[in-house]
Amino acid sequence: MASSSGYRALQWNAGSGGLPVNETTFAKVLCQQGYTTGLIGKWHQGMNCDALNDHCHHPLNHGFDYFYGMPFTLLNNCQKNKPPELDAALQAKLWLYTQIIVFAVLTLTIGKITGLISTSWKIVAWIALAGSLFFISWYSSYGFVQYWNCILMRNYDITEQPMKLERTTALILEEAVSFIERNKHGPFLLLVSFLHVHTPLFTMEKFLGKSTHGLYGDNVEEMDWLVGKILDVVDREGLENNTFTYFASDHGGQLEAQEGKAQLGGWNGIYKGGKGMGGWEGGIRVPGIVRWPGVLPADTVIDEPTSLMDIYPTVAHLGGGIVPQDRIVDGQNLLPLLQGKVQQSEHEFMFHYCGSYLHAARWHQKDSGALWKAHYVTPIFHPEGAGACYGRGICPCSGDGVTHHDPPLLFDLSRDPSEAKPLSPGTEPLFDTVISRIERAVEEHRQTLTPVPQQLSLYNIMWKPWLQPCCGTFPFCWCDKEGDSAHPAL
Repeated sequence: MASSSGYRALQWNAGSGGLPVNETTFAKVLCQQGYTTGLIGKWHQGMNCDALNDHCHHPLNHGFDYFYGMPFTLLNNCQKNKPPELDAALQAKLWLYTQIIVFAVLTLTIGKITGLISTSWKIVAWIALAGSLFFISWYSSYGFVQYWNCILMRNYDITEQPMKLERTTALILEEAVSFIERNKHGPFLLLVSFLHVHTPLFTMEKFLGKSTHGLYGDNVEEMDWLVGKILDVVDREGLENNTFTYFASDHGGQLEAQEGKAQLGGWNGIYKGGKGMGGWEGGIRVPGIVRWPGVLPADTVIDEPTSLMDIYPTVAHLGGGIVPQDRIVDGQNLLPLLQGKVQQSEHEFMFHYCGSYLHAARWHQKDSGALWKAHYVTPIFHPEGAGACYGRGICPCSGDGVTHHDPPLLFDLSRDPSEAKPLSPGTEPLFDTVISRIERAVEEHRQTLTPVPQQLSLYNIMWKPWLQPCCGTFPFCWCDKEGDSAHPAL
């Protein structure tokens, strides 16, 4: 769901945007092959289109037989006493405008009472009414984010509204374990989309202070423990030799996520940039860890460019299905590379977007081993040279917050993985040849693109009260169906 606006993700459970109904997920492909499919954890691909409970974007409408988790994503707003994260800059402006209106009304009222201002009481009343309506119009959404967005669901039913973070980890683990145990006698697909490691980094007490890298490290330790617990169940049930496990992250660390001097968004090592930056390695180079005893060789490192988009054709192949033939599928089946049957990735070119804007492209020149990368657009770091957009909270994709490069910045990642020294015709004899080849590939790639409805348009992302999932009678949305019982998975 790429966007050309300033919003790159859904903002509300009560928005109308989401994963289009005509998309074919790998869950749907495997479901057609007789697999039982489940999603535990975060969805954040939308809920409803036109009416409450039409569930057009819901996981169960996209090939999953079972869903338990957050239909949205974790936010600071989900934890009390944390600064707001959702549209924080806009909220600050709305508060300012509200305060200006209140000050104006108070000034007019005092002036009228003291006789310093000759305006009528009717005008004062109308301004006060307009101000009240303005406040209600935005505070009814942003003032209750914890209730509107921070919920847990089981299939179509809300189980917690708002969710209780202190027990969410236990519930996610319990659900993942239960799904494996219920479906161990037949083929299954389980996607565990962790809420880790995302602000507010809520961590169980047993892991607080365990890491030497602060709260972020503690949260990573907790996630590592969760992964181990799930794999323990796979092994205990004797499923390890016929279970393909893939672990990855959806992006690099968010450098701008800070609280005082504490870094809450991770660290990207030698790689420049981070989350939200369309081209720099720090935002797109993530770990990919695979396990399949007896099929894939253990203790092997594959230093080849692959993509999260490769999960789709790989999973479809393993399940005996095929990817849709009526569209371009950018991913490649990873199995030959993972098994050592081939030594190089099938990806010759990769294209890196920020929203709907192409920021960079890479060329794996297999005959020479070079890994060229051309940056057409890069974010302007703030403060200058800081390595991230601390002044903005996250780097923009377009507008006055980016720099366009013509010719593009060129790096050879095989020699300069940190992207520290851009090449030039004077330092790289093949500069013009490489740029020409990459630009030809970009043009060919663009010819394959097809316009689609904007799921992240302003209308689609705005809060719509009539689409708000509610456990109760709107606006009195509250429930706790999980109770405070102990959770034996821990």
